[in-house]
Amino acid sequence: MRPKTMRRFPLRVLLPTLLCFPPLFSACQTVPAQTGAPYHLTLSQAIDLALNQNRDLKLAQLSVVDSEHKKEIARSAYFPNIKNESTLLHLTELEGVQIPAGAFGTHPATGSIPGQSLVIDQGGLTGYTSGTGLTQPLTQMFKIHESNRAATADINTAKIQVNQTQNEVALKVRQLYYGILIAQLKQQAATEEVAASQVKLQESTDDVEKGSALEVVALESRASMLDARQAALTQKLQIHDLMITLDDLLGLPLNTELHLEREASTSLSAPSREECLRIAQESSPEIRAAQQAVVKARAGLAGAKDAYIPDITGLARYSYQSGIPFLVHNFGTFGITFSYDLFDGGKREAEVRDSRTLLSEAELNLTKVEEGVAVQVEKAYDKVEQLQDLVGVAEEALKVRTEAARLADRQFEQNEALASARSEAHAKVISAEASSLEANLSLSLAQGDLIKTIGQIPR
Repeated sequence: MRPKTMRRFPLRVLLPTLLCFPPLFSACQTVPAQTGAPYHLTLSQAIDLALNQNRDLKLAQLSVVDSEHKKEIARSAYFPNIKNESTLLHLTELEGVQIPAGAFGTHPATGSIPGQSLVIDQGGLTGYTSGTGLTQPLTQMFKIHESNRAATADINTAKIQVNQTQNEVALKVRQLYYGILIAQLKQQAATEEVAASQVKLQESTDDVEKGSALEVVALESRASMLDARQAALTQKLQIHDLMITLDDLLGLPLNTELHLEREASTSLSAPSREECLRIAQESSPEIRAAQQAVVKARAGLAGAKDAYIPDITGLARYSYQSGIPFLVHNFGTFGITFSYDLFDGGKREAEVRDSRTLLSEAELNLTKVEEGVAVQVEKAYDKVEQLQDLVGVAEEALKVRTEAARLADRQFEQNEALASARSEAHAKVISAEASSLEANLSLSLAQGDLIKTIGQIPR
């Protein structure tokens, strides 16, 4: 009997619920179920998952938010500052006005005026003041403007770092994704080698027992089988290490079992060499970051020069006081303040020279980065062209191995070849397939590295 607390909801109720909450529906699609079943992924899905969940990318995005907040702080200096200042003071002694006796004369009817010395206190022992004032920077606007230019350059640099991190994460996903596929195929080839070595070992053992072969032949066959087992174990360990690294890169729990789909085409389309060089000069994250460093250095130099401008600030204040002599309770104050450093020990001049040096460094670094990116593009393009030739050789070798395996099957069926020869031929086909896949994936990685270098995401 079903417990009362359990209820079954029809699909027509659950489906609209999922559709009404896209984040929940998306989470159901992207987060692997903790049921031990392998998590199926294509390359594009893996890249999208990494771009959504990678921790390095999230840190870079938070850096942009931090730079934007700092820009808000710098921008606030443009606006007036309204501040209240209140004080409460108690004096130990007051200065008074003393009027001696008869200071105002002597009258026959009243006598001396005043009749005795008087002391009139000024104010009170306890005084209170409160004022709300507004200050507006005037000539300081020049320095504030340069500070905002520098803050804007920091925001742009942070955004460029996000783009660069996206490109690097996407390329790293491709490397790990293809590395796992290659390792899996090599492990399969090694497993086939082990099977073929076992067959050959059995044949050698039979020949030794029959007296048609020396014992050293059996020993050599056993050594070959052990070598094949070692290769298979090595590939298994490599697959495990690559899988953990990919889990971490995708933001998934470690040891999440992934089933990676092999795609029919792995090549990426890359522009011509001249077009790559042109795009790199316009879109390379390294060049753009170096350009923003020049903008920030120029703003720093302009700000250092603006330090020679006197500080003129407009002010307006409304005050209330109690206990202060000769002042009304409520009064207003309006005016400007002027401030200028007549002597600072050469500080401003040193800051200008330092800013000029930083600007020269930034401009020289920009030239260096532009030339370095051009060299990277040239090397990456050369590598792509070389790997294209390697792919052709690997595919031709795979065709030859496939034909050799077909002939080995025919010879085995006609009792003209041993089973070990047939097994070895099939093992070599798988090994050649792994080599062909490795060559194609290496070409794809080289194309991805080229695309990343010119500032685009290698999807």
